[in-house]
Amino acid sequence: MSASTSFYTPIEQIPKIHTRAWQAWRTGKTKSVAWRKEEIAQLGYMIKDNEQRIKDSLRIDLGRPEHETEFFDFSAVYIDIKLAYDNLEEWTKTEKPAFNLTFSAMRPQMRAEPKGAVLLIAPFNFPVALILGPLVGAIAAGNAVVIKPSEQTPAYSALLAELVPQYLDPDLVQVVNGGVPETTALLERDWGHIFYIGNARVGRIIAAAAAKHLTPVTLELGGQNPVVVDPKCNLKTTARRILWGRFSNAGQICLCPDYVLVPEEFQDKLATAFTEVYHEFYPEGPANSESFGRIVTEGHAARLQKLLEKTRGSVVFGGDSDVSARYVAPTLIRDVRMDDPLLEDELFGPILSLVPVKSIDDAIACINSKAPPLAVYVFSQDKAFQKKIFDNTRSGSAVANETLLCAGVPGLPIGGVGASGYGYFSGKFMFDQFTHLRASIDSPTWLDKVGLGLRYPPYSKSKMAIRLLAPSLPARPQRKRQDGSLQNEGWSVWLAVTLVGVASFMLKLTGPGRLLLSQLKE
Repeated sequence: MSASTSFYTPIEQIPKIHTRAWQAWRTGKTKSVAWRKEEIAQLGYMIKDNEQRIKDSLRIDLGRPEHETEFFDFSAVYIDIKLAYDNLEEWTKTEKPAFNLTFSAMRPQMRAEPKGAVLLIAPFNFPVALILGPLVGAIAAGNAVVIKPSEQTPAYSALLAELVPQYLDPDLVQVVNGGVPETTALLERDWGHIFYIGNARVGRIIAAAAAKHLTPVTLELGGQNPVVVDPKCNLKTTARRILWGRFSNAGQICLCPDYVLVPEEFQDKLATAFTEVYHEFYPEGPANSESFGRIVTEGHAARLQKLLEKTRGSVVFGGDSDVSARYVAPTLIRDVRMDDPLLEDELFGPILSLVPVKSIDDAIACINSKAPPLAVYVFSQDKAFQKKIFDNTRSGSAVANETLLCAGVPGLPIGGVGASGYGYFSGKFMFDQFTHLRASIDSPTWLDKVGLGLRYPPYSKSKMAIRLLAPSLPARPQRKRQDGSLQNEGWSVWLAVTLVGVASFMLKLTGPGRLLLSQLKE
């Protein structure tokens, strides 16, 4: 075993870890809301007590500035911890459905119950927020949890394996470190839920493995997130927010803006604004800056370097790299076309493409030519402009005049659609992912005497009165036939005939009616 894999969990231990998780959960210990809250608080102090060690590990693994660890990782998890701790009693309350006269006597209700032993498979890019955030939701929901951190962040993953049993229940929260073989061994087993954040290729593997056990899955994937820029936008703010969103964490964020759809005649002006902001962000140059991170591995850096060599666009700034140092410079490429190698797959690196378009409709067509992303970004103060883009595209989020921050707004879900994933996380949404709504009724005996007894055999025409339990349908829609007539015009004719018949009958009963009949008889 090499030094880089010395912290891996022995693969023969994985079946025992899986069994231990299920056995611990079946003890019923996690049913206690008090226990859950204690574990959530302990998780918070696990981070708080070891903030500097965590920052140091992420500096080793990602070259991450401490400022970004504070903002993206610590803040996000502390928000989730506080939200879950303060609201757990409310979240776990038994709920009642809307009142229904027929079934109210059965006292229908539902309760959010844990799914059992769940598996969290985490990415490398935000190993605090994207491991410990979902862990908050899983614990709040009352599950036993097995965590699989990324093997690409060895310093942090080893630290996590050390800290978790010191702060959390070692039977109910366990860490498995390793690569593909260890992950495969985990996926071969049955889980109450699998929660994965990462790329679509691995997401498909996980979904297929989960399907063998009919295990529910949450997939938070990625794709390429477009930005549409209105020439009438606030140019300086637009440039700052887009570059911040693209270059933070060295571009290794699933919600990063990947390419900017810009009117052809506005491309020069926007490129100039980006260049000015670039020099403001990194006055001493990004290679020497304490404000710019590194790519997670040499392999990923080499992949990005090859893409820069293949692009048919023109470099505005950046473009250089040092694979051995895991460094890829913040880069802006202009005149990129939709079939460019830079736009084939999720980049996960600090490269931003400018794609010139002729119109807003052209921009919409470009977005819809690709799989639905996690986010569509629009920079415009024109609400009609925003609405046209959002109403005619699909994405996990629709964000105006900002990047990334939608993931940190308490009360909003994070989740994809189509190839960018399914399910949600953050806050109450994570609790919901890890629970099952268990429905319940308690039907009294006397209901069989007031109508529900009609359900029992032997059946008869008189028992068809049970149809009265069903509500009436809404009014029939008026749809036009091919000849232009209304589909329910026939009902109008029958109604008219019926009314004429009724009027004739009533006429017979009146004095004039009887006189007319006697005259006809004579």
